[in-house]
Amino acid sequence: MSKLINSLIKQGYLKSDVLIEAFFNIERKEFLPRELEDQSEANIALPIGYGQTISQPLTVAFMLELLNPRVDQKILDIGSGSGWTTALLSFVVREKGKVVALERIKELVDFGKKNVQKFGFCGKGIAEFYEANGFEGFPREAPFDRILVSASVEEIPPALKEQLKIGGKLVIPVNQTLYCLEKKDENNFFEERFPGFEFVPFIKN
Repeated sequence: MSKLINSLIKQGYLKSDVLIEAFFNIERKEFLPRELEDQSEANIALPIGYGQTISQPLTVAFMLELLNPRVDQKILDIGSGSGWTTALLSFVVREKGKVVALERIKELVDFGKKNVQKFGFCGKGIAEFYEANGFEGFPREAPFDRILVSASVEEIPPALKEQLKIGGKLVIPVNQTLYCLEKKDENNFFEERFPGFEFVPFIKN
């Protein structure tokens, strides 16, 4: 058993069976530059180039537990980076679900797609990658059951709220505080906030 995953379970960051299974099956080392693979068990963010990082496993576990992804859902993954969150989500949604991954840096789009395809998710049509900013969401695939954002914004983009299904969830860092929004109806959201996290900034251009 992975010491890191076992630690996340014992600390209460990983709770749900499906996410525990995803973490065991989608190994973090497959999403790191080769020279950093031996640090895959370190519970820290690691650089993946172009000023970006693969997030700390504790943070990813916390965000995904808040997101509460389910089988057959359509999920938007903004700031997909190395592809790790995309692969974890693809594992959860299975063959009839879909994960749309957006990344603004072309080299990371290619890197993430290559990593995710190691598990066959792209070939099966579960995961799709696009070179896009994500601040305006991804209208052509909306609405989404879940939206995950892995870069810190100054305010929540209205487009993301609009593109969320009723009953859907959005997990996004705002000024380094993690927000979890659940859409109750077109104009009302239930909101929870969790301070004390650190993310790379969301770059609009």
